[in-house]
Amino acid sequence: MPTKADPCSQPSLMHPDEAIALLLKQVNPLEDSEVVQLSQGLGRVLAEDLASSIDLPPFNNSAMDGYAFRFEDLTNNESLNLIGQSFAGHPFEGEAQPNTCIRIMTGAPLPDGYDTVQMHEKVEAKETDIFIEPPKAIGANVRYRGEEVKTGGKVLVNGTQVGAAELGVLATIGISQIRVTRQVKVAFFSTGDELRPVGTELAPGQIYDSNRYSIRGLLSRANVEWIDMGVVEDDPEAIREAFKNASANADMVLTSGGVSVGDADYTKQVLDEVGEITFWKLAIKPGKPFAFGKLDNAIFCGLPGNPVSSMVTFYKLVWPLLTKMQGLPQSKPLQVKAKLKGDLRKYPGRVEYQRGILSQNHSGEFEVTITGEQGSGMLTSMSLANCFVILAQEQGNTSDGTLVTVEPFNSVLC
Repeated sequence: MPTKADPCSQPSLMHPDEAIALLLKQVNPLEDSEVVQLSQGLGRVLAEDLASSIDLPPFNNSAMDGYAFRFEDLTNNESLNLIGQSFAGHPFEGEAQPNTCIRIMTGAPLPDGYDTVQMHEKVEAKETDIFIEPPKAIGANVRYRGEEVKTGGKVLVNGTQVGAAELGVLATIGISQIRVTRQVKVAFFSTGDELRPVGTELAPGQIYDSNRYSIRGLLSRANVEWIDMGVVEDDPEAIREAFKNASANADMVLTSGGVSVGDADYTKQVLDEVGEITFWKLAIKPGKPFAFGKLDNAIFCGLPGNPVSSMVTFYKLVWPLLTKMQGLPQSKPLQVKAKLKGDLRKYPGRVEYQRGILSQNHSGEFEVTITGEQGSGMLTSMSLANCFVILAQEQGNTSDGTLVTVEPFNSVLC
């Protein structure tokens, strides 16, 4: 018996992959830049190449806690005379002598004349007589000046996103300020007379405005500057004024709700009047009523009002836009094959992003379990999940044990 078609699918609906490609053609990386303190640079994108003004490391030093000596002095397997020590910040101030050694700590300067270090576990010390097990070669356990980066060498390039490692690299070479691309500004608001602020009493038919909190979290993870404009009532004039204010202050205007086909869904109607719509409705579940367009000074992304739909469309459609606007390279999300545990019900017609829990069994094989009911209003399905189970547009029901495509959550959703 043929599988029943998705009742919400239509031949005219755009495939999400086609929508992503079209979206990315509509935006360009921001060109404006600013200088920030290194301590404020996490997540920002470099707007210049950076070179080192010093050698890295700046001097020969020890890679181990142990003893430094001349390799040639070990040829007779006799003891060496201990004449001093070198600690990080407190180098040995004497001169290297034949048949001598010094105690040295990790990172401490290696005095001129000494060329090798042996770890203390392979050394026997009897007062000042030091018996050293010969290492395999001269230069063992020595970090040489400039072996990582030489003065003038490039350390990071324009377009690099600054993470924890990059902060450390720049601090290592003494850079205190960096030039970065200006942050993308995103103004967002929710629409709906039924929405109430958290912490207030609900009247019959009202719900709490959860989407703004999810969107605020997603935008914070995306390293953009966000402007929370609150809840805008279901009134064309109020929405029109919100669009005007948002467009004047942001690069992107992001809304939640009001892009469906209900009698009070005015967002799309007003956008038709004050801007333009590039496309509306996609062959995606959840998230079909996603809208994209342009205002006077900003691009517009209309997320569906259902909370799961809002998060899924942000992840698949808005986040790639933001990364391009920041000047970051586009990369395909990591996807793996996993064995499905349990049966899945699906109608052909739309690409589905079901929420799942990815794990490995005792044999190291990937397995995935659906979080439970997958309704677009069930936000707990996102909270419980660590991945999406992606089901192709024409795919139908899927049985237990089938290999399915799984996309682990990225840093925006984790």
